[in-house]
Amino acid sequence: MLIVLAKAPVPGRAKTRLCPPATPAQAADVAAAALLDTLDAAAAMPATPTVVAFTGSVRDAARAAEVGAALDRADRVAQRGPDLGSRIAAAHTDAAALRPGAASLQIGMDTPQVDAALLADCLDRLGAPGTDAVLGPAPDGGWWALGLRDPAAAAAVADVPTSRPDTGLLTLEALRRNGLRVGLLPGLTDVDTVDDALAVAALVPGSRFAAAVARIAHPHEAAS
Repeated sequence: MLIVLAKAPVPGRAKTRLCPPATPAQAADVAAAALLDTLDAAAAMPATPTVVAFTGSVRDAARAAEVGAALDRADRVAQRGPDLGSRIAAAHTDAAALRPGAASLQIGMDTPQVDAALLADCLDRLGAPGTDAVLGPAPDGGWWALGLRDPAAAAAVADVPTSRPDTGLLTLEALRRNGLRVGLLPGLTDVDTVDDALAVAALVPGSRFAAAVARIAHPHEAAS
């Protein structure tokens, strides 16, 4: 199964590192576009159930109707826990309760360049003999994907500090310390800054995400 860890793209609470040059409303629109493109990639894998671990108010979100409709295509659980590590572990636990016996591949909403082919490849790597987990590194030192043959093993990362240059390394060490044989996935840039957004948008021309980023980077062209 695929787990998407996501929060409502509410102005002032989503993608705030894009401000400036983005306004809070524009930053939330970029976040909404990223979430929608990610959920489209998940929906393009009809044989793989998707569970969205969600937090926040859809009603207050940018593109609320579209986001709500996309979320309705998947199972949904509420995020829980005092910090990101705890919420990641809980998302795997709660998704496993909905889909007993299924391996889990968890991504966020900050890599809208993912597509069904990449996600399928990640799941294939997780299913390879001698592999208990897979981890996708990000250039900022974090990670963009975590796959576990047994979702209960996510407890190993609950205490790993996040949003640090060594988060990916610490996550890998925590998994291995708990006896898991870990394979590495292709690296992907996750979108935190405007430079990240521009780089990722260039990879997915014609997407919702690219259009939303263009309205920030080239406001006069986007309006014409």
